[in-house]
Amino acid sequence: MSPPVAPPGWSRWLVPPAALSVHLSIGQAYAWSVFKPPLESALGLSGTQSALPFQLGIVMLGLSAAFGGTLVERKGPRWAMTVALVCFSSGFLLSALGAALEQYWLIVFGYGFVGGVGLGIGYISPVSTLIKWFPDRPGMATGIAIMGFGGGALIASPWSAQMLESFGSDSSGIALAFLVHGLSYAVFMLLGVLLVRVPRHAPGAPGTARQALTGPQVSANQAIRTPQFWLLWIVLCMNVTAGIGILEKAAPMITDFFADTSTPVSVTAAAGFVALLSAANMAGRIGWSSTSDLIGRKNIYRVYLGVGALMYALIALFGDSSKPLFILCALVILSFYGGGFATVPAYLKDLFGTHQVGAIHGRLLTAWSTAGVLGPLIVNWIADRQEEAGRHGASLYGLSFVIMIGLLVVGFVANELVRPVHPRHHIPAPKEAAHVQPQQSESA
Repeated sequence: MSPPVAPPGWSRWLVPPAALSVHLSIGQAYAWSVFKPPLESALGLSGTQSALPFQLGIVMLGLSAAFGGTLVERKGPRWAMTVALVCFSSGFLLSALGAALEQYWLIVFGYGFVGGVGLGIGYISPVSTLIKWFPDRPGMATGIAIMGFGGGALIASPWSAQMLESFGSDSSGIALAFLVHGLSYAVFMLLGVLLVRVPRHAPGAPGTARQALTGPQVSANQAIRTPQFWLLWIVLCMNVTAGIGILEKAAPMITDFFADTSTPVSVTAAAGFVALLSAANMAGRIGWSSTSDLIGRKNIYRVYLGVGALMYALIALFGDSSKPLFILCALVILSFYGGGFATVPAYLKDLFGTHQVGAIHGRLLTAWSTAGVLGPLIVNWIADRQEEAGRHGASLYGLSFVIMIGLLVVGFVANELVRPVHPRHHIPAPKEAAHVQPQQSESA
C-alpha cells in the first residue's frame, strides 16, 4: 500500500482530523475501568485479574510501537492506520466472543494482545506525517492528534456505561457492548484511513528524493546508539510514571485523602474527579505541546518535571488540609502527563530530524510500557503495605509521593544533559549518501 500523496491544493488541515479519528478511537483504552466491575461480577474475577487486559494492552502498545516503528515509516500512514483498525477492532470482536463464552483468557488475548498491537501501531501512525505537514508547528500538530488519545475516554466512558445499562451487565450484555465497540470503531477509524495524505515532497512519497530532507537527519537504528535517545527515554519514563501514579488510583486516592476530614469525598464526587483528570490530560496535550513551539522543547520539559515535583510536594505536605489545593495540583500533574506525550515527537524531530522520526518515537514508547507498570506498582504496593501497618488516609501515600518527587528530579537532570546529536550519527548529505542508500533500506 503506497503512501497516498496529496494532490495540488490539498489543505494540510485535513490531516489532523484523520489522525484524530484514529486516536479518539484507540483512546478508549483509558475507559477500560468501566468494564472492570461488570466483568468481576459476571465472571467471578478479582480486581487484579480484571485489570489484566488493560495492562497487557499498554505493554503491547510500547512493544508494537517499538518493533513496528520502522515498518510504519516505510509503509506510510494509510497502511499503519489500516493495521491499527484491523487489530483494534478485532480485539473487541474477540473479546465479545470471550464474554459470550465466558472465557476470560480470550478477552485478555483479544483486548490486551491483539487490541494492544492496534494501540501501538495506531498511536504512532500519524506522527511523522503530521510533523512533515507542519514543520513550522510540530508541537501543535502532534498535540492535536495525541490529544485525541487522552480525550478518547471522555467519549468512551459514558458511552460504554450507557451500553452496559441498556444491554445488561451480565456476560451476554458485556459481549454485545464489546461487539458494538468493535464495529463502531472500525467505521470511525476508516475515515482516517481514507482521508490521510502525505505531502508531495515528503520523504518516502513516490517521485520524491532524499533532498527534501533539511537539517541533520539520524536513522532509527543509529538514534538508539546515541545518549540523547536514552536521556529522553528516562525523561519520558519519569514523567509518565509520576502522572500515571495518580491517574490509575485517582478515585480511591482522593477518597482516602479526605476520609478523616469533615468533608469526605463521595463516590460520585470521586468519579467527577477522574473525569476532571481526563480533561486535564487532554488539554495538556494540545496546550503544553503548542507552548513548546514558542519556548522550546527543553524548556517545556523543565516545566513538566520541575513544577511537577513541586505539585507533588504540595500534595504531600498540604493536600489533606485543602481539597481545592489537592485537586488543582493533581490537575496540573495530569496536564504535564498529557503534555509530555504530545511534546516528545517534536523533541525527537528537533534532535534526530524527520527522516525516521516515527520509528524513533515507536522505540521511545517502551518508556511508556515501563512506566505503565512502575507507576501503579509504586503507589499500590506502598499503600497496601502502609495499610497493613495500620495507617490510613493521606499517610497511605506519603512515601510514594516522595519517590515520585525523586523520579521527577531524575528526569529533570536527564533533560538538562540533552545536547545536539553529534554529527557522526547523522545520515550523510545526499551527494555522499547515494552509495549507502541500499544498505540503509536493508537495515530499515
